[in-house]
Amino acid sequence: MEPSLRKSMALLHTWAGVVLGSVLFAIFWMGTLSVFDKEIDRWMMPATRVSMPDAPVSLDKVVLPLIEASKLSGNQWGVTLPSERAPVFTLRYRTEQGDNVRRYINPHNGEITDERYTLGATGFFFPFHFRLHIQWLKLGYWIVGLAAMGMLVLLVSGVIIHKKIFTDFFTFRPQKAMQRSALDLHNLSGVLALPFHFVITLSGLIIFAATYFPNTNKLVYAGDEAAYEVEMTGRYDIKPAGEPGQLASLDAMLAQARQLWGGGQPYFLRVRNAGDAHAYVEIRRSYEQDVTMNLDTIYFDGISGEVLSRFEAKPVLTVQRYIAGMHFIQFNHWPLRWLYFLAGLSGCILIATGFLFWLEARRVRHAKQGLKGVAIVHGLTIGSVTGIIIATLMFLLANRWLPANAALLGYERDALEVWVFYLTWLATFAHAWLRSRAAWREQAWLISLLALFAVVSNAVTTTPLWHILAGHDYATAGMDIVLLLGATLAAYAAWKLGQRNSTSQRKKTTPVSPSSMGLGKHE
Repeated sequence: MEPSLRKSMALLHTWAGVVLGSVLFAIFWMGTLSVFDKEIDRWMMPATRVSMPDAPVSLDKVVLPLIEASKLSGNQWGVTLPSERAPVFTLRYRTEQGDNVRRYINPHNGEITDERYTLGATGFFFPFHFRLHIQWLKLGYWIVGLAAMGMLVLLVSGVIIHKKIFTDFFTFRPQKAMQRSALDLHNLSGVLALPFHFVITLSGLIIFAATYFPNTNKLVYAGDEAAYEVEMTGRYDIKPAGEPGQLASLDAMLAQARQLWGGGQPYFLRVRNAGDAHAYVEIRRSYEQDVTMNLDTIYFDGISGEVLSRFEAKPVLTVQRYIAGMHFIQFNHWPLRWLYFLAGLSGCILIATGFLFWLEARRVRHAKQGLKGVAIVHGLTIGSVTGIIIATLMFLLANRWLPANAALLGYERDALEVWVFYLTWLATFAHAWLRSRAAWREQAWLISLLALFAVVSNAVTTTPLWHILAGHDYATAGMDIVLLLGATLAAYAAWKLGQRNSTSQRKKTTPVSPSSMGLGKHE
């Protein structure tokens, strides 16, 4: 502990940021992309670029014939109904071999889209955000939870150590030395979106409270997992009869669900015990028009079409689902969605500039003392910041250029896209440690080139941007426009870095000490 609270908080703020910064940047980056995950899916899956149907499409006429042709008797299958952001049927089922299958159905003609299989943003970026794709012992969830707790510590300690927090809101001097301008931008991005950063981090922890407190059901429900599931989610189970049965009209069940919900729209339907005399149908209510990610569910007898059970969350769980809705922003509100996206980017800037300030404040001293700390953190910073952006762009390019039937060493096409992401990301860390400070400029130029190439690739393999705009496909066009904007910003950053490096070689600047900025010696 230091002599004062402020200095102690400065020490805590510094080292919590250095230790957790790389993980936090990856979480914020993937979370920011996930704000528009369905729009990125549309860009990555050209066959899903269809218009939203004007009226509800018949499941009996469009989906059931495909199910019957697939012979899913005795299994279960589910279908997500078309929505504004994803205007196709998404069919999911598990084969007898245990493989999970996802298919997209065009609502206008009932055809399964001839789509090159990919995880897309909803299958890769979004899960990465909250579990890092580490399944073993749910370790990914725990790492993200630890990082979230660290982020809360960073936010609170950051407020304590900055005496002039309101002045910081209006202070940014890009013409100053890197250390000073990085600190200004760090303060500005932190103060500007402070409420968002705090709420989005805290809500992420609340959403997965059951994961971080796994013994709740043992204490409250005496270890009765079934009772816990029933009260929490309204789970309803019927054992199969072992005899064949004919499924009743799904359209009639959907119509009855709309009536029971007072006009509320369904978004997901699942058939359990398909083809069995004890088949039953689960229908969930949409929350496109609500902040709360409600769990309203109705269960129907699959043979007679009668209502078996109806579930609505109790008050405490409703509060939790409201908090989840604030975090995941699955409701339709485009201005707010863009604000979330920009606030997420501000979190990325906050973390990156915190790294930069730490590096610049210690670079000269570590060099004189022969310490390797700056060199190690410098490589981690570059790989964590520009490296993950490059890996993301390579993931998009792999989606465009890998053959539809690509396979290698037993891995299918969707897995190969993921391998491209991780191998590229590892390569950026190696490049960062090999090229030192030049790596910033070189990776910024690479980001610019890859983003431009992604737009060109989309035009060559699908449709040029101007044709996309002419067709009023603003989701896909927005993706291309953001890539072009990112390419421009990256090129500008690379050019400025080149200028700054040239200036620093001609004129030796004196590093700014943390104490001269009103911070503790450890900041």
